[in-house]
Amino acid sequence: MASEPKYIVIKNKLKQLILNGEYDIGSKIPSEAELKDKFNVSRHTIRQSISELANDGYLRREQGSGTYVSNQYQIETKETSQKTIGVITTYLSDYIFPSIIRGIEDELSKKGYALLLSSTQNNVENEKRSLEMMLEKHIDGLIVEPTKSAELNPNLNYYLRMQERGIPYVSINASYEELDAPEIRMNDILASEKLTSHLLELGHTRICMITKTDDLQGKERMKGFIRAYSKVNKTFDGSLMITFDTEHIGELPKDIDRVLKLENSPTAFVCYNDQIAIKVIERVTNSGKEVPLDISVVSHDNSLLSTATDIKLTSINHPKEQLGRDAANWIIQAIEKNSFKQQSIIYEPELIMRSSTSKNNEID
Repeated sequence: MASEPKYIVIKNKLKQLILNGEYDIGSKIPSEAELKDKFNVSRHTIRQSISELANDGYLRREQGSGTYVSNQYQIETKETSQKTIGVITTYLSDYIFPSIIRGIEDELSKKGYALLLSSTQNNVENEKRSLEMMLEKHIDGLIVEPTKSAELNPNLNYYLRMQERGIPYVSINASYEELDAPEIRMNDILASEKLTSHLLELGHTRICMITKTDDLQGKERMKGFIRAYSKVNKTFDGSLMITFDTEHIGELPKDIDRVLKLENSPTAFVCYNDQIAIKVIERVTNSGKEVPLDISVVSHDNSLLSTATDIKLTSINHPKEQLGRDAANWIIQAIEKNSFKQQSIIYEPELIMRSSTSKNNEID
């Protein structure tokens, strides 16, 4: 496959610098000679790149003065198209995400807004590409599920760039703690506290917590787990803790097996979500034990998976489609009021009781 011409490569690099705010609207870009040295290409190549960007409305030349960053590409797009809302989620087709996206799409279509969809697979490089694409497509607002929200994110400057351009955005399911931005999400601390308290009330004290370390939901669910123990003046067993991140989720089965083989093995599990709970039930069954007779299991999200097997999961309800609708209406209001000051929406957790838990008859 033939490689792109050099002038196209340089054009795209310059466009990226404009979109991520390193070259501000109205600012003068470096001279052709400086750019030639910067990118180690000929002056002719630089001229071609600048000419293309000028034709696309990203740059404007002023005779005798230099070349400046232009916002003409934004003006032309807004004059010729309907308003577009960007939506970036970690995943698209798996688990609870189709329901969230359906809610967003339904509300946006009612109000005549277009939808531009992207996913990151919980990878920051993919998020960067998604954000650059959203800026290049001149979206009017953004609904975003943060990527690796528990870690310092290298793409935060893109969100500030959106704010600078007057593009409102709202986070769903989690947030970036470094940004003072509105969010629409579950109260994950209270959700996990409710699940853990339910097990403690059933007499379980040796409870295994399985949580995710690279997403903020995981951190907050851990807080809720600890808070439930604290409220009854009990201590949890640190050896029963299982953590994972996006890249190492495949190691969970062996970690669950390890915990099940401990001398003081758990009598219950609090799972990060229903997907993890299904894995736990499978490993418990493989070990010769039964849920809930020997081991109780609870989880988050109340997804379709929670009732997909013979063992029906006790789970915290996630609003899913309603969250999508609320996010769409939030962003529409922010656009129409030209305001970033819409309030956050935090859902109170609802515990859905099913057959995956029972009283602990063991004596600790």
